[in-house]
Amino acid sequence: MADNYFVTIAEQVGIPLAFLIVILIWAYVWKLLALWKSARKGSAVWFVVLALINTVGILEILYIFVFSEMKFSDSKKKSSSKKKAVKKKVSNKKKVRKKK
Repeated sequence: MADNYFVTIAEQVGIPLAFLIVILIWAYVWKLLALWKSARKGSAVWFVVLALINTVGILEILYIFVFSEMKFSDSKKKSSSKKKAVKKKVSNKKKVRKKK
């Protein structure tokens, strides 16, 4: 039954069935990788977008190699600036305690 479904789609699109199956496998592998990475990074918006939009792997590849890396570098800068601010507060508290 499912075989007839894919044969019908391949005939309507005008491509061989084997090529359709390769495209489907390609798209779902990239989709799963991108969904896994966005879930691990806690990117709920990206997770929903990647889950709902089908681009035959193009958006997924862009997310994995471009967009997720950009966010990682931004969060790394923010976390390092937060660490500096915390260290500064701690050192200021130590100075106040020493003066008393």
